[in-house]
Amino acid sequence: MRATLVLWLAAVGVCLASTAVQVVAHHAFAAEFEAKKPVTFTGSITKMEWTNPHVWLHIDVKKSDGTVESWAFEAGTPNVLFRRGFTKQSMMPGTLIKVDGYQAKDGTRRANGRDLTFADGRKMFLGSSGTGAPYELARPGVDSVKPK
Repeated sequence: MRATLVLWLAAVGVCLASTAVQVVAHHAFAAEFEAKKPVTFTGSITKMEWTNPHVWLHIDVKKSDGTVESWAFEAGTPNVLFRRGFTKQSMMPGTLIKVDGYQAKDGTRRANGRDLTFADGRKMFLGSSGTGAPYELARPGVDSVKPK
């Protein structure tokens, strides 16, 4: 009986410790991205990284001078995106999309993704909720409805 109690308490301790590590490892929006630097790009998907804790969407953007810039957009978790209707087949390399988001504070070509618009006009929320992303900075007529 005593050995069972000790094993049970040890198991609970391990579970709590692993949860604490995951919470500490996760970041808030404001830690990496700048709410006052919204970006919007149209380009083609070059790669999707379906990894935890965030999916990364890579796109090539053709600038007005003809050069191409590669941008990476952080999205929600794979599970959240799948529940919103994203699939690996809908995000294949070469797919033309428009992405709205917020640029990284360090000025690199990384951004926190917010909305993704497909060539056929379908719009999906790309971002992760509960990270402090600036939903209140919505641009009327441009941004999608806030997630519930």
